[in-house]
Amino acid sequence: MNLILCGMMGAGKTTVATKIAETTGRDLYDTDSIIVEKYGQISDIFERFGEKYFRDLETEVVKELSQKDNAVISTGGGLVLKGENVRLLKQNGQIVFLRAHLKTLLNRLKADTTRPLLQGADEGLEQRLKRLLSERTPIYERVADYIVDVDEKAVEETVSEVLNFQS
Repeated sequence: MNLILCGMMGAGKTTVATKIAETTGRDLYDTDSIIVEKYGQISDIFERFGEKYFRDLETEVVKELSQKDNAVISTGGGLVLKGENVRLLKQNGQIVFLRAHLKTLLNRLKADTTRPLLQGADEGLEQRLKRLLSERTPIYERVADYIVDVDEKAVEETVSEVLNFQS
C-alpha cells in the first residue's frame, strides 16, 4: 500500500515525504521531480506547452507510480484535481492531505519564484493563493483518506501524525 501526500504548494509535501521515506526505508517518488528529470523544468513546460500538457504529463507519471507498492509519493499541488489521477493512486494507496492555512503558505512561498501558477498574474501572491485554496481545498478534503493540519508544526510532528494514520 502506497502513502500519497497531497495539498497546496508550500504545504510541505516533499519535505514530509522525504522524512517518511528516510524513517521507514520506503522508496520515495516526487511527481514534480520525476517530471523535471524526464521533461525539463516545470516553468518551461508551462510556458512552452501550457498547463493542460503539464497535467497530462502528471497523469503519465501517476500511471507508472500506481504500479509501485509500499512507496511514499509526494504529488504536485494540482495533481489530485484530475479524477483519473485519484482513481489510479487509490488503487494501491491512501491519500493524506497536508492542510495549511493561507498565512503558512504565504510565509513559505513569498520568496519562491519557481512556481508557474504564482507567476505573472494580475492578482498578488496573497490573492492568488487565497483563490487556489478556496478552489482546491474542498477537492483535497474529498479525495483524502486522512487530513493532517501542518500549521505551526515541526516536520517531525507532521511525519508522526501521518505514520500514526497508516499504522
